[in-house]
Amino acid sequence: MSVYIPKNYTSILDLMETQQAIKFVKDTFERKLAEKLNLTRVSAPLFVRESSGLNDNLSGIEKPVSFHINAFPDSIEIVQSLAKWKRMALNKYRFLPESGLYTDMNAIRKDETLDNLHSLYVDQWDWERVILPNDRNVAYLEQIVRKIVKAIVETKELLNERFSGLKETIEEEVFFITSEQLLQKYPHLSAKERENAICREKKTVFIIGIGDKLSNGSRHDLRAPDYDDWQLNGDILVWYDPLGQAVELSSMGIRVDARSLRYQLQVTNTLERLQYPFHRDVSEENLPLSIGGGIGQSRLCLVMLEKAHIGEVQASLWLEEDLKILKDHGIMIL
Repeated sequence: MSVYIPKNYTSILDLMETQQAIKFVKDTFERKLAEKLNLTRVSAPLFVRESSGLNDNLSGIEKPVSFHINAFPDSIEIVQSLAKWKRMALNKYRFLPESGLYTDMNAIRKDETLDNLHSLYVDQWDWERVILPNDRNVAYLEQIVRKIVKAIVETKELLNERFSGLKETIEEEVFFITSEQLLQKYPHLSAKERENAICREKKTVFIIGIGDKLSNGSRHDLRAPDYDDWQLNGDILVWYDPLGQAVELSSMGIRVDARSLRYQLQVTNTLERLQYPFHRDVSEENLPLSIGGGIGQSRLCLVMLEKAHIGEVQASLWLEEDLKILKDHGIMIL
């Protein structure tokens, strides 16, 4: 069984209220995020050419959905995220420092393992903002994280006022810890167990530095080598009582510069990517320095609407045996 049923769980909102609440969360959070980070909405692609090198291979093992169109000699790929595309878009739209863009990113991740938090369909706010060279530091990263969490907390407060049955709150104070410090604190736990332990204690956590090897030779989690700087990135996680676990709401970071790109491609044996236009532009410093990330729309709605399964807030495909279990427990899947 890939689904977990919380004890005595009953959805607070009915089907129609759920749809109304989803719209409220998306409209409200999108507005607050744009205001706090000085972002302008732009349109983004659903697919890109394989030869562009713009698609993301995420942890390095997920394969994008691809297909052929007669007009193009190479494959067309459904985007898995827009991290590299956004940075090129910052240049195209000529955004200035301390401003940037956001967009709705829709993707198919066919290799995803389906459970309460994971779906084949991904919907998120993808954002990117121009920074200056002296912004490439942990203090600036933490400043942006606090603004995003503030937008999340304010949205949840307004949602609870609108739908009086919702009572849960989100901790606004963010606890910052590096992935290495987390390993030293819980040396005998797995990475996921470490996340649960620290979030159970601190409630809202940002784990800094994901992708490079830790002192024990492992990686906290896998990250593609060509968009985040592994020393200046991280995940926003919150403790979620209904599921009894940490929930990642956002993966984000200060992006690679020429030096960190080459280092990360070298240690992952992927220097051949330097042939792609995006990677050449980063190496030749033709693109603006930036910070950016993705914030899961359905994941955020699940937490804010106090749901047990992501299928309660998004329409997707689920295993028949899981659907039966959910139905038997009165959990309505969209």
